[in-house]
Amino acid sequence: MRDINWEEPYCGEGNNCFRIGIDDQGNAYIAVAGAEDAYVSDTREALRTLIRDIKAGKADHLL
Repeated sequence: MRDINWEEPYCGEGNNCFRIGIDDQGNAYIAVAGAEDAYVSDTREALRTLIRDIKAGKADHLL
């Protein structure tokens, strides 16, 4: 497993907690808290774009 520096969990209501991390090569990771070995990974720029798009409401149709 890669050496990932995980941030503290971001939690919604109940047990909906996610963690974001980066490795020493600058890759970004998202995982469910407690299941960090099953992550999604991409570049930091891709993660930045995802977060901006979510904040802009582009994923509201999923709610």
